[in-house]
Amino acid sequence: MRTLFVTGPGGSGTTAVASATALRAARDGARVRLIGGDTRGTGGAEDDLPGVTVTRLTPADDFRADLLALQERAATGLDLLGASRLDGDELTPLPGAGELALLRALRDSADGPHDLVVVDLPAAPRAVSLLALPEQLRRYLRRLLPAERQAARALRPVLGRLAGVPMPAEWLYEAATRWDGELAAAQAVIDADDTSVRLVAEPTEAAAEILRTTVAGLALHGLRLDAVLANRLLPDGSTDPWLADAAARQRKVIAGWQHETYAIAHLGRDARAADLDVPPPAAPVPPVTWPVEDRLADDGVLVWRIPLPGAVREELSLVRRGDELVIGAGPFRRIVPLPSAPRRCTVAGAGLVDGELCVRFAPDPDLWPQAR
Repeated sequence: MRTLFVTGPGGSGTTAVASATALRAARDGARVRLIGGDTRGTGGAEDDLPGVTVTRLTPADDFRADLLALQERAATGLDLLGASRLDGDELTPLPGAGELALLRALRDSADGPHDLVVVDLPAAPRAVSLLALPEQLRRYLRRLLPAERQAARALRPVLGRLAGVPMPAEWLYEAATRWDGELAAAQAVIDADDTSVRLVAEPTEAAAEILRTTVAGLALHGLRLDAVLANRLLPDGSTDPWLADAAARQRKVIAGWQHETYAIAHLGRDARAADLDVPPPAAPVPPVTWPVEDRLADDGVLVWRIPLPGAVREELSLVRRGDELVIGAGPFRRIVPLPSAPRRCTVAGAGLVDGELCVRFAPDPDLWPQAR
């Protein structure tokens, strides 16, 4: 199963393009599932997408069911505190409910019968943060509730009797294990070799800047680019001076994009999926690697090469934190474990060269094996 995420600057018509991408694949004979919010009115209704299984997210319903289930699992503790239970009809979704609903849909899609799953994401750069969420949340769980601490579960009944109240640690660790499993399933879909991201942008200067930072964010999180689509492109050769000037400005913007671009013509009206000419998903590309170059003999350093197309020097930040490196690129931030050899080194510097972040590591004499 392949997964194709579709996103872009707000107002670029990503929902219609996502629907058109799903419809194009279904017409080519693939079994397709489309995941997104309310796509009605943009060619996304089931009647307009023959052969496509449409899954609309319902964050409010999912949030309500999850919170009511949590109340049941924590019933003992809530009763001890004298808490008043919440009813389902008084629950409204909190910020983040939409992201969690989408991650759940990704988890459920992993074992589905479809050849292609097209996901209509929120606007960039929020979409990149959403795709990075499972990895971040799993890291938080490992830090706050490390699995090795469960070895002390035999002491909990004793501690409970001493304290005089039931200890909540058991159900808390069970919940953390369940959450980690669900997040791992969603992360497996996002990190799969045949998963990619399709960017859709209307060629304006504002969209071009968002496109650049989004490409850098995708690279930072190891996500592969499927294609860049220039949407609502005006035709050349218009006799109307205003249209001719607007078309020329669009093409000037596209010329500055550092990616091969597929053009989608402006239809002069709200586009529906069946009307849009979109390319099929590109063939999967190999995962991008972050190699460590051994330059000890020549320069006395190891160089960790991290591809970050779209990044600019002024927006980069690096912090060494134990055996991890905190990398910032514009609005995005990722904490990654260091490879084994650089862990025994100190950071000697870094530079951005041709879209590649090169971090230099000098061997730490106290940790590096000495040549005999």
